[in-house]
Amino acid sequence: MKLYNSKSLQMEELKPVVEGEVSMYVCGPTVYNHVHIGNARPIVVFDTLRRVLEEDGYKVKYVSNYTDVDDKIINKALEEGVEERVIANRYMEAYDQVRKMLHTIPLSAAPQVTQTMDDIIEFVKQLVDEGYAYEVDGDVFFSVDKIKGYGQLSHQNIEELQVGARIDENSKKRNPLDFALWKQTEAGIKWDSYWGKGRPGWHTECVVMIGKEFDHHMIDIHGGGKDLKFPHHENEVAQSIAVNHHSLANIWMHNGMLNLNGGKMSKSMGNVMWAKDEIARLGSNFVRWILLSARYRDSLNYSEEAIEAAQKEFNKVYAPWKQATLKAILQDVTLDEHTIDIEHFERFMDAMRDDLNTPNAYAEIFETTKVLNQSLRVREVDWVQVGKYLATLNKMLSILGIVFEPIVVTDEDKMTYRLWNEAKSQKDFAKADEYRLQLTKKGLL
Repeated sequence: MKLYNSKSLQMEELKPVVEGEVSMYVCGPTVYNHVHIGNARPIVVFDTLRRVLEEDGYKVKYVSNYTDVDDKIINKALEEGVEERVIANRYMEAYDQVRKMLHTIPLSAAPQVTQTMDDIIEFVKQLVDEGYAYEVDGDVFFSVDKIKGYGQLSHQNIEELQVGARIDENSKKRNPLDFALWKQTEAGIKWDSYWGKGRPGWHTECVVMIGKEFDHHMIDIHGGGKDLKFPHHENEVAQSIAVNHHSLANIWMHNGMLNLNGGKMSKSMGNVMWAKDEIARLGSNFVRWILLSARYRDSLNYSEEAIEAAQKEFNKVYAPWKQATLKAILQDVTLDEHTIDIEHFERFMDAMRDDLNTPNAYAEIFETTKVLNQSLRVREVDWVQVGKYLATLNKMLSILGIVFEPIVVTDEDKMTYRLWNEAKSQKDFAKADEYRLQLTKKGLL
């Protein structure tokens, strides 16, 4: 398996820290609102990566967190006159529902910031005690000057960053790039700490949760959107170097952004499309299909034109699948669901092992549907061949998280199908047309 490492800016062979096992952490949502369709992209991308790894025999521990304390959550709670927990629970449940709708495999763990608070406070204290952080009037800041090579993950020019940061400089900081580990707060939920009542800084939360879930060891893969590379992930690395003496992850993966009609989509701009609504409108299988249609680290444009084009491609896969499945059921043929075409499947897997090259993987899916179609368009159908291609297609799609609903055919439908064939063989075209119309109305032809 080769993956593009955002840190080295090159493709690298995945070499797990523990042979046969993969440790993976992906930054989860701040739960103050529903997730939009762009937020669904990393859900689908990293779930698919997990499926590929498990198909190759790896045992995967996949962790993704909830940021359930944040200014946005507090502000929403104040607006509604409820406790922050009410807001956080509401949108954690909504997020879980989206994950289920998108056919994702359940996470190995989903830690919450509020349930990790004691560990966060002790982590910040350790940074202060060891000279990597300092306290000013109840606020605690990380000193980036203490970390040699700060900016190595995001490939930032630190001198240029410092010049830009001075425009919006916090006077409490020794260096404008220093970031908050603990914030003294007046409004909203707060916790007791060594520095007074407050709450943690965002960049510290993930480092602590990763350390807790993976026993402070280097993990194999850390993922998230490109917008998190700096400063969030860069600051995670800095803190891990200070405390754990390693840079947190061997491979950093960042998915590209999803654009809406060619422009940026964001909750703050108010031009969002909620994932739950798009799944309800387009279906779980198709939403996964379109979100995986471009290489994961490239940007993806989401528009009605793009949806229409993707729908045509998707139907090229679904139509032969449906035709083969229906024909087998109507003719009382039991297909072998386990024997696959190794050659087609391995070409598909080779594409997926190439840094999730889904465009090439889709090309192999189209090749498989082509031979499936050909195997159906003969006078004497070889059902062994049909079963093999259908099983191959199903296995490919399952790795993409796409599972078609079973087709329900009644005994009456089977009888109508037999009568239709008999009428055709007897050249009773009026009857044949009558039976054909019945089958067509039920979506069986």
